[in-house]
Amino acid sequence: MVYQKYKILGKETGEVEFKSSFGKEVIESVVAFSNYKGGRIVIGCNNQGEITGVTISDESIPTWINEIKQNTQPAVFPDFEHQMIEDKTIVIVKVDEFPLKPVAFKDRYFVRRANSNHLLTIDEIAEMRFISLSYSFDSFEVDTKYEDLDQTALSLFYKRLKETGRYVSSGDLQDDFEKLGLINNGKVTRATQLLFGRHRTGIHLGRFKARDTIIDDVVIRSPLYLAVEEAMIFIKKHISLAYEFTGELRRKERWQYPLQAIRESLLNAVIHKDYTNHTDVIIKIFDDSIEITNPGHLMTGLTLSDLQTNNYKPLHRNKLLVEAFYLTGDIEKYGTGFIRLRKWLKEYPKVTYNFTDWGGVMEMEYRVADEVPDDDKTPNEVSDEVPDRVPDEVSDEDKCPEKVPDEVPDIVPDEDKVPDNLTANQKSILNFMLQNKRISMSELSVKIGISKRKILDNINKLRDKNLLKREGNNKSGHWQVNVTMYSL
Repeated sequence: MVYQKYKILGKETGEVEFKSSFGKEVIESVVAFSNYKGGRIVIGCNNQGEITGVTISDESIPTWINEIKQNTQPAVFPDFEHQMIEDKTIVIVKVDEFPLKPVAFKDRYFVRRANSNHLLTIDEIAEMRFISLSYSFDSFEVDTKYEDLDQTALSLFYKRLKETGRYVSSGDLQDDFEKLGLINNGKVTRATQLLFGRHRTGIHLGRFKARDTIIDDVVIRSPLYLAVEEAMIFIKKHISLAYEFTGELRRKERWQYPLQAIRESLLNAVIHKDYTNHTDVIIKIFDDSIEITNPGHLMTGLTLSDLQTNNYKPLHRNKLLVEAFYLTGDIEKYGTGFIRLRKWLKEYPKVTYNFTDWGGVMEMEYRVADEVPDDDKTPNEVSDEVPDRVPDEVSDEDKCPEKVPDEVPDIVPDEDKVPDNLTANQKSILNFMLQNKRISMSELSVKIGISKRKILDNINKLRDKNLLKREGNNKSGHWQVNVTMYSL
């Protein structure tokens, strides 16, 4: 039976939601699933997936269908199926992804994220509409003339275009631009202006000795096709380089980080930047880490969890920028970026990465760590037990209790143990809580790859900074994140 498949999950997910009865929240979920990848709503279940049953008559389902039709724009017609489970009736509402997005419920737009519905912002509504109509912001025409484009950038692009063989040039680059959509109706597009012309966006790079100590700084406002190369020169100038002797005649260079991964992340920041926001791409280089941030957010329909898999579907905010860098061999466009990144990092076991989406800013951090202590490694089995207080020293028998609840006590760490700045793990905790305000510590432990004791310690440090608090009780409450108090 259909319900048994959902019962196995035991909880709501990005594709399944439980409702005890039909009401406006069901219609909100219909809209959220329509604006996502589709999903199922099981009516007659509580939040834990336990069957409570629902009373229906011959007119109930036709009435519900009509209510959904009248309260959604464009009108949505999901499929309904009712079943008897344990002598109780449940109704399963099957919602397909809607082809023309976004769909609204009483002029409000929702989308499914993790296991809850989120209200879309005006910018997200516009972007979803663009994508649905196969438009992108970088395809709009601008006043720049082809003759005003940077010849050095054009020459480098043309050279690499011929080298890769991914596009057969006509011999006339302006004619090629017409065929590729970089020029529309004789007018240069914003993508062409960004790649080869003058624009207001830039890449701002800094070398830091500490968070408040800058020892080198540059802002690059060249055409993007040149700016990427200039940014890589600055990065290589400020990261360490060692040499390995393998018995061959030539020594082998080994950079502090895999350069392929750094370049991939830089290109991602440039390509997926929200160019309606004039904030620069920002790169901060520290002794043991690099942070690459850009305005924007993950495209609707793509999650952080998707990026950890090997089969996620790529979504592109700036389609022409993606096409241009693909044709010159700088990137792939098949959703393989994070797959290749993890492959490159296998040769750098001390380098870890953390990608976060803060809702308006995306950040990739690479960090060089010393040997990882056993307590920070991903446990094979994650226990949910939380002690009343985290002791300074933990005995071996206390490290892996067999069973623990997900309750989080109010613990305030000693003042001298609270860092001045957020760590990568603390950023990850806040990011996952923003996506799922009811996430448990065991889930955080698995996602981030550190022990539950470390999760608890970081949670209490975030509480002390007033960045995080717990609303409601430990079992049915949720996390309240105040990210506005943390400056990216």
